[in-house]
Amino acid sequence: MIGKLQTNKVKFAVKLFDYIHSVDSEKLAKKIADEQNKINKNIKIFLQVNIGDENQKSGINKNELKSLVNYCKEINLNLIGLMCIPPANIDPEVYFKEMNNLNKFLGLTELSMGMSSDFIIAAKYKSTFIRIGSSIFGQRS
Repeated sequence: MIGKLQTNKVKFAVKLFDYIHSVDSEKLAKKIADEQNKINKNIKIFLQVNIGDENQKSGINKNELKSLVNYCKEINLNLIGLMCIPPANIDPEVYFKEMNNLNKFLGLTELSMGMSSDFIIAAKYKSTFIRIGSSIFGQRS
């Protein structure tokens, strides 16, 4: 699942999805851990990082990231990587490079970044998951 996940929707998401790309708080992480334990499922988790420090976007601040990583490990979440959406209309390369460095520093193996307009640059910085919906389905209207 990609996109903001509200805690009151976690029980549905855990049943439906194998990956969640938008964990950005201890509260959400704990709710996912509790719900997946109820049904004996092991969701693959990405932490969403607000890499551009944009007020309008979800995601954890990179300065708080290590603490959330440690918390996810404590509650036995299957944390596999980081996810970001860089600021629009700015060259994403600097953000993708920083995300790759953060992912390496944290010892994570997967990286979810890049969309239809910038996936080639994301791949250069080791993105393993890209989102190319508008290239397949067209622009949103």
